[in-house]
Amino acid sequence: MTTYRHSGLVCHDHTLDVPLDHARPDGPAISLFAREVVAEEHAHRDLPRLLWLQGGPGGRAERPNAAGAWLRRALKDYRVVLLDQRGTGRSAPADRTTLAAVEDPAAHLAHFRADSIVRDAELLRRHLQGDRPWTVLGQSFGGFCALTYLSLAPEGLGQVFITGGLPTLTGHADDVYRAAYRRTLAHNDRYFARYPGDQRLADAVAAHLADHDVRLPGGERLTVRRFQTMGINFGTSAGFDALHYLLETAFVDGVRGPALSDPFLRGVDATVSFAPRPLYAVLHEPIYAQGGRATDWSAHRIRDEFPEFDAPGTATAPLRFTGEMIYPWQFDEDPALVPLKDTAERLARRTDWPVLYDLDRLAVNEVPVAAAVYQDDMFVDREQSLETAKCVRALRAWVSDAHAHDGVKADPAVLDRLIAMARGEA
Repeated sequence: MTTYRHSGLVCHDHTLDVPLDHARPDGPAISLFAREVVAEEHAHRDLPRLLWLQGGPGGRAERPNAAGAWLRRALKDYRVVLLDQRGTGRSAPADRTTLAAVEDPAAHLAHFRADSIVRDAELLRRHLQGDRPWTVLGQSFGGFCALTYLSLAPEGLGQVFITGGLPTLTGHADDVYRAAYRRTLAHNDRYFARYPGDQRLADAVAAHLADHDVRLPGGERLTVRRFQTMGINFGTSAGFDALHYLLETAFVDGVRGPALSDPFLRGVDATVSFAPRPLYAVLHEPIYAQGGRATDWSAHRIRDEFPEFDAPGTATAPLRFTGEMIYPWQFDEDPALVPLKDTAERLARRTDWPVLYDLDRLAVNEVPVAAAVYQDDMFVDREQSLETAKCVRALRAWVSDAHAHDGVKADPAVLDRLIAMARGEA
C-alpha cells in the first residue's frame, strides 16, 4: 500500500491479484487497483467504506483531483474506495496494445463484465475490511453492477445507492437500443430548440464532410456518420452547451473556400475517439447479454427502424446526432478500435453469456437501496428503470426532473438526497 496526501485528502493506493476467471481461482491472475480516499480531518477515524462503481463500461474510476461533486459529500461520512474496474486505469488495462499479447482476446474480455467486477469487489472488500459489509454507490453502468452485486453477493452490502443506473433485468439489447433511439431523437429536438442556429451549422459540416476528405489530428478521415456520434454527450448536464460552443468554431476561410478549423477538429477528435476507453466500444452491447442470445450489433440493426438518423444534412433532411450507440463501422474508422475489430465481431456473435441478475434473489432483497431515476435520462430508460425498481425488494426510487444522467457528479444534493432516503429522512 502507498499513502500520500494532497488537497486535504489522504490517499491509500491498493493493488491485489484476482483471478481472470473467478470460476478458476487457481488459473491466470490479473492485477486490480483501487484508491482509498479519506478527508484529512477524518484520517484516524474508523469511518465506514463506500465503494464507487464508475459508469461505463470501460471507464476508470475518477481521480480525486478531478472528481465530481459527489466525492466531497461522500467524504463527510465515508472512506471512499475508487476502484479501477478490470481492464481500466491501473487494473490490467485492456486496449489494442495489451490485447495484442493475449492469445484469445474475445474469450479474455468475456470475463470483464459486471459479474467479474462484482467478484473483484468482494475480494477487495475482504482485503480491506474482512467480513464487514460496505456501502456501494453505482453511477450508470456502476448501477448495473450494483444490481449484479445484490444478485451474487448481497452479504457484502450494507446499503446501496444507484444514480441513473437501473437497467432492464430481462430485456435484450434490442429493447435497450430501440428505446435509446427514441430518447436520442427527443434530445436532438431539445438541442436544436435551445440553439436553433446550430441546425444550419450541423448540416453545413455534414455537407462539407460529404464533399471533402477531412482528416482528424490522428490522420484518419472524419466521415459524416462519425461526426453524427458527437451526440453521445447530449445526456450530460453540460453536453448541449459544449457542442454548441464547438460548432461555432467549425468553419474558417481557407485558400479554396470554407474549411473546418483545427480547434473544431481537435474537439471532435476528443469526443469521437475511443483511444482513452476502448472497452466502452468493445463491451457496450455485451453488458446487456444474458441467457443464450447474441447481441449481433443491436444498435446497428435497430437503427434501420429510425430513418431520421440517415438524413444527409440538408434543409429537407436535417442531420440528427446519434447517442450512446456503437456500430461495427467504428472498428474500421477509429484507429484505436481497428485492431479490435475481430474481437468485437466475436463478442457480438457470442451466445453463451451467463445471467447477470438473480430475479428471485432481488425479489426478496433485504439490503436497503436508494436509487435516483432521471426523468429525461438519455442513456438509461426511465420506464425500464421503474419496472426494475418494482422487482427489487427494499428499493426506494426517487424520480428527478432536475438532473441529467450525470447529476451525481454535477450536484452534491443528489447524493445528499439518497443518503437521507437510506436514513429514513426523506
